[in-house]
Amino acid sequence: MADTFQQHPSSYRDPSGFIFYKNGILYRQVNQVFKKDFDQFVNNGLYQHLAENKLLIPHKRLEENLTGSPHWYTTLQPELLPFISYPYEWCFDMLKQAALLNLQTAKEAMNFGLMLRDASAYNIQMYKGRMVLIDSLSFELYDETKPWIAYRQFCEHFYAPLALMHYLKQPLQNLFVAYPDGISLNIVSAALPFKSKLNLHSYLHLHLQKTIGKKQDVENKKSRPFSKQRMKNLLQSLQEGIQSFTLRRSATQWSGYYDEANLRGDYVDLKKHIINDWLNKLNFNTVFDAGANEGEFSELVAAKSAYIISTDLDHGAISKLYLKVQQKNISNIYPLIIDLANPSPAIGVNNKERMSFLARCKVDVTLALALIHHLALTNNIPFDNIAEMFSSITRYLLVEFVPENDEKVKLMTLHKKNVLASYSLEYFLSGFKRYFSLLDTKEIGDSGRTLFLMEKLQAW
Repeated sequence: MADTFQQHPSSYRDPSGFIFYKNGILYRQVNQVFKKDFDQFVNNGLYQHLAENKLLIPHKRLEENLTGSPHWYTTLQPELLPFISYPYEWCFDMLKQAALLNLQTAKEAMNFGLMLRDASAYNIQMYKGRMVLIDSLSFELYDETKPWIAYRQFCEHFYAPLALMHYLKQPLQNLFVAYPDGISLNIVSAALPFKSKLNLHSYLHLHLQKTIGKKQDVENKKSRPFSKQRMKNLLQSLQEGIQSFTLRRSATQWSGYYDEANLRGDYVDLKKHIINDWLNKLNFNTVFDAGANEGEFSELVAAKSAYIISTDLDHGAISKLYLKVQQKNISNIYPLIIDLANPSPAIGVNNKERMSFLARCKVDVTLALALIHHLALTNNIPFDNIAEMFSSITRYLLVEFVPENDEKVKLMTLHKKNVLASYSLEYFLSGFKRYFSLLDTKEIGDSGRTLFLMEKLQAW
């Protein structure tokens, strides 16, 4: 039976243990080589402290070797996360809170005689409305003779991208796609403006570390005292630097979308009523709100769903939604920056280490409201290609069609010749009927816009 397990493709780097599936259940194996550190982590109370304070995902411990490995020490069954996202899909505030969580857990660990040894951004996930550490093997016994082993990794995964966004005033989360193991400090130092060198924290953790990093790698072979006070000072400096970073949210194309939409009489209220009526007739558990903007319709379905993946290509909109989720303590909305014309790809070893967004986004219901005309007209994506994408991820589709005589469509196509030649309700229905059957149709008042309730043709 042991040979039936499947090791997770992203869990291969750490000799201390790995994640695997068996009979459809996710487990983490702890290897013998990590026994001493793991026992200290559990027995001295750090695990319980972090789990109770919702800083670390909780787990059950199983004294059964499910893999048959001779290296096995113990087996953990972590609490299952409903959805996995990656840093290149996070807004600035999500990455900032993940960074501060990392530093907080490092400080907490020191109080229990341990140290955070891994500062990868991929070890943190959004869960129940907040950022949480998911790797129980990230802690080792504290050694005052050694500097923080995860320092450079923390700077490359957190400090560097946050500093770039802060100083350049641009959302640059997509850099993680090009640099999945962290952004090189050489690149960051060269890209930052001179004024960043005048900030003590940024100078120390980015510019200075870039110049002495290689030298330290050699000299680290020699044991030099690194007292707890020095470690605390380092963590405090990193925390102060991270807390000072901001990303001003300038007005974007979609800013105030709902404010403008509400000027269309009862358009938004009628749309909500139709959607609510349809959803009450469907049997579903999970929802994808594609083009969610600031999440007004995500909130509408939150009480009806286990979780909602709410995406938009606009960083400002997703940032507002994330802060709203925090303020309202909404536990089941997952805001992400996704461009559906170019969704997150599969990357890493064998293109399996990080799954594509479309491979992760498998839901019962998808909302595509005031979205299709953007994909079709801005990105020139044919209707059948759009329908094919949605059919790969959902069973039910609630989709809105905005006609060619709509003021928004006219504005979008003002300087684009012939783009409306293949844009009409007839072309829309022709493209979507290849993948979906039509269950219901409702016009949204006198707006000229129409909602369609569809179901995927083949059960999945």
